[in-house]
Amino acid sequence: MAFKMSVQKYSGKISQVEIGSGESCIKIGGENILPFYGFDGECGSSQKIGVEILDVYPENWTQEIKDIYKDVAKDCIKWAKYIEENIKPDFICLKFEGADPNGLDKSPEECANVAKELVSNTSLPIVIAGTGNFEKDARVFEKVAQSVDGYNCLFMSATEENYKGIGAAAGMAYNHKVGAESSVDINLAKQLNVLLTQLGVKQENIVMNVGCSAVGYGYEYVASTMDRIRLAALGQNDKTLQMPIITPVCFETWNVKESVASIEDEPTWGCPEDRGIAMEISTAASALAGGSNAVILRHPKSVETIKSLVNELA
Repeated sequence: MAFKMSVQKYSGKISQVEIGSGESCIKIGGENILPFYGFDGECGSSQKIGVEILDVYPENWTQEIKDIYKDVAKDCIKWAKYIEENIKPDFICLKFEGADPNGLDKSPEECANVAKELVSNTSLPIVIAGTGNFEKDARVFEKVAQSVDGYNCLFMSATEENYKGIGAAAGMAYNHKVGAESSVDINLAKQLNVLLTQLGVKQENIVMNVGCSAVGYGYEYVASTMDRIRLAALGQNDKTLQMPIITPVCFETWNVKESVASIEDEPTWGCPEDRGIAMEISTAASALAGGSNAVILRHPKSVETIKSLVNELA
């Protein structure tokens, strides 16, 4: 008797979201299967990989990464061009660290000018990330959304504290994509999606950021949350959770001890750069296997490895 593989069919489907404009625009989502289960149904768009840059020199990054970008890191436009030409990711994530009220406290107008110059000088789709200060991010994103009108950027992220301002400016006034950021909880993720859609942001303009941690630092909570979100979206056809997921892996992995401890402090741990790369790759692979449609990375070797993984499995 011939072997017949059983197929798991789901009634739900992840919405497909387009980021960027022109020939280099990308699509994420669109699948009705669990990650990389191409034998069960429609794969949708392949998982995408982005690289992080800052609007200021990355003083707090590890020395090994600063050395990679030493000739371009003081100018984020040159930095973006270098990444586009040499690392070739699917998109670039511009994080406005310089706007942090506890740092340089750049004005929303300054940030808007940087973003406008960036989108004019790179063909890659742009993801805009804020400072983590809810009030400042809302003011910055309003000006930045206006300055990059027509470039279809993704703004990370709207939270429960500032979703009205970011949703209205980025998602409605200028028709950009809005990242809905929650803290590793399926109910919080669902609630924020509902709030954004009730505000008037279209479902196809929402991308979820459900939270992340580095592997070994409570990542099991991230994994279980992603599992529950994807199973509810696909198996229960829960439309409030049928948005693609983006995971800013590098925001977490390059801040843990394994990545930042010097060889002098931890001589038995081996090369600090290799440790950081291993943490980033392990976390990114876990996120993609759990349901993330896009990850943001920092080290070129991590990008190369995760690209290879996606190409082999997608």
